[in-house]
Amino acid sequence: MTIYHFVGIKGSGMSALAQILSDIGYSVQGSDVEKRFFTQEALEQKGITILPFGEENIKEDMIIIAGNAFDDQHEELVRAREMNLPVYRYHKFLGDFIQKFTSIAVTGSHGKTSTTGLLSHVVGAAEPTSYLIGDGTGKGVKGSKYFVFEACEYRRHFLSYQPDYAIMTNIDFDHPDYFSDVDDVFSAFQEMAMLVKKGIIAYGDDSYLQQIQTKVPVVFYGFDDQNDFQATNIKIDEHGTTFDVHVRDDYYRTFQIPMYGKHNVLNALSVVALCHYENLSGDAVAAQLANFKGVKRRFTEKVVDNQVLIDDYAHHPTEIKATIESAHQKYPNREVVAIFQPHTFTRTKTFLNEFADVLKEADVVYLCDIFGSAREDAGQLSIDQLIEKIPNAHMISEDSIQQLNDHDKGVLLFMGAGDIQKYQEAYETEKASI
Repeated sequence: MTIYHFVGIKGSGMSALAQILSDIGYSVQGSDVEKRFFTQEALEQKGITILPFGEENIKEDMIIIAGNAFDDQHEELVRAREMNLPVYRYHKFLGDFIQKFTSIAVTGSHGKTSTTGLLSHVVGAAEPTSYLIGDGTGKGVKGSKYFVFEACEYRRHFLSYQPDYAIMTNIDFDHPDYFSDVDDVFSAFQEMAMLVKKGIIAYGDDSYLQQIQTKVPVVFYGFDDQNDFQATNIKIDEHGTTFDVHVRDDYYRTFQIPMYGKHNVLNALSVVALCHYENLSGDAVAAQLANFKGVKRRFTEKVVDNQVLIDDYAHHPTEIKATIESAHQKYPNREVVAIFQPHTFTRTKTFLNEFADVLKEADVVYLCDIFGSAREDAGQLSIDQLIEKIPNAHMISEDSIQQLNDHDKGVLLFMGAGDIQKYQEAYETEKASI
């Protein structure tokens, strides 16, 4: 019996894909480093075996799926080639796999994970839907009509996909360790747009997306009145945000989402546009938008004593700005405290001034040491250079985490793409010991 073996199964995309194949009925296992990651809980719940790396994991009758973080010299990949086993890179395998479905790629510099989660939640209520979300969540449904998945632009991996539809949320300069500038990012999205087979749903208030050339129809969404789908009359209350949608100037209906911030309105609007294009029930779309529970590490809230602790993946200035805005909107009468761990030296250096500007929108700022990625060990930069640019910013570590006790009734935003969770865990342990 064929076994799918995942090299680097704890990666967010890899974990999700392993879950999908397991759900559909394939035999799945994987290997990774022994450090615990938040992605492995779902794998364990499904009974998927996770092994330490080792060439002895590779056996006959296996199909190997390799995570992009591991090069061809990895011991398991070397062994697989010696045995003449089929080896696929994650994005190449996924590109082939999605052809079995009506596939919807969600891509953009920001908002991919939240929008993929929301879209899969809405479409899945109307038709059998499998989905792959970048927070490590995957679900395979036998007989699926739709496959909703997050398509990452990093290293142009999304050029391995030829989806039926693509939602493009925005184009911004990120991943400065790979892209040279925003024009380089745009060129990648332009290439991806030419691979889409049926239609593109694009954020029309983005000047770069307005320039996208394609062979398929483009439906624009946004706040400006030239968009095909326009959100107006936005209102905020204790339950979330309501907004009206006009389709080519005609009122369509009013929607409610249990979330805050303009970025969440835009994410929902893109979902409305896609579902309208596919003739899915407006009533069903409205009901699903209203009961969405969110995705992992995207404004994930927890109340501890008098404080609200929020875990968020925000690691780019645009995302931090959106997260702080959401906190101010949801908790207008509380102190908003940003605890931020910069992710990668290249990104921190590139956006040093922008990080300082957006963090100033919090009431208080604490900074953790820079988290270097697997692609870089150190940089000619320290956290001190960011602290100097933010008045009254404080350095914080796991050992000094008790400083956060000073913010009674505060909203504590733990933001970052590294291991910022360990700071929240340290603080919760500190609170429990008091």
